[in-house]
Amino acid sequence: MRRFAGCCRFVWNKALVLEKQTYEADGKRLCYYALAGKLKDWKKEEETAFLSEAPSQILQQVLKDLDRAYKNFFAFRAGFPRFKKKGVHNAFRYPQGFKLDEGNSRIFFPKIGWVRYRNSRRVKGTPKQVTVSLSAGKWYISVQTEREEPNPVHPSQSRVGIDMGVARFATFSDGNHVKSPHSFRKYEKKLAVLQRKLSKRTKFSSNWQKLRERIQRLHRKIAAVRNDFLHKTTTTVCKNHAVVVIEDLKVRNMSRSASGTMDAPGRNVRAKAGLNKSILDQGWFEFRRQLAYKLTWLGGTLFVVPPQHTSQTCSHCGCVDRQNRPMQAKFKCVACGFELNADHNAAVNILRQGMPY
Repeated sequence: MRRFAGCCRFVWNKALVLEKQTYEADGKRLCYYALAGKLKDWKKEEETAFLSEAPSQILQQVLKDLDRAYKNFFAFRAGFPRFKKKGVHNAFRYPQGFKLDEGNSRIFFPKIGWVRYRNSRRVKGTPKQVTVSLSAGKWYISVQTEREEPNPVHPSQSRVGIDMGVARFATFSDGNHVKSPHSFRKYEKKLAVLQRKLSKRTKFSSNWQKLRERIQRLHRKIAAVRNDFLHKTTTTVCKNHAVVVIEDLKVRNMSRSASGTMDAPGRNVRAKAGLNKSILDQGWFEFRRQLAYKLTWLGGTLFVVPPQHTSQTCSHCGCVDRQNRPMQAKFKCVACGFELNADHNAAVNILRQGMPY
């Protein structure tokens, strides 16, 4: 599996170099079919003959992924494709040729054979492709399936607005709120200690590898805690509410560094860096993504509204003033004197903005 993942990484990097050289020379890029023809030649060359040991379909999938990455870049949907590093996101994908035996918890991969696995849940529908990936020393398989689903009708008629924050992860327009587990903040000191130890070890030595794997396991634990919290929260929200309204938050802009330049240094750089860590630790975009597809499954709807002035607008009289929010957690209208928790007031405004009638 490691060799196959390494072959996929090699093909990606080699094809990316060829794409760059072709574009610099002719101003054009190669399509998937041209790269697939090059792949046949690489297998015949003596230096790259090891590619013939890997299944052709997983290498072809790499070229398809690269072609899709270029199309996304030119369509302004993603950044420019980057080279893959060894030990980072090792994976390969079988579009066909695999056999799934759920009864005995095993799966057949071409040129690997039968492999036993621990099943997390039953596979529904017809398996279409399987992705094999390495994370923190453990191998995972993800089975993509196809099945027919009837148009769902949500059992609830409830509507709710959600205000995202750092002190409170989510505050709802009905007054309830959810606190964030702060998974990264919880293990930040431990992670810093391990990373300092890693910097003192000889690179690629045995002890360096062991410590690196330990850091990877800790990162995996942090991500698992965050994902578990997000899935449980979004599932509860989607089951109880048919319409959910959230803000269109630009996390990249909100977490931008305030360090500035040598000529024009920024202000409160250390405090802003801490705020950026807390913002990125929340997983706001993943929360929005999960809400979108889970509401679709259940027959609900997700509305996204602009975030401007939601925290400065009085939900009672509609007055918009920056002085309405004298403190982070307190809202007091300067016009009518209405008082409420600031996040709760913003959530009510978000709901009204998304459902004006």
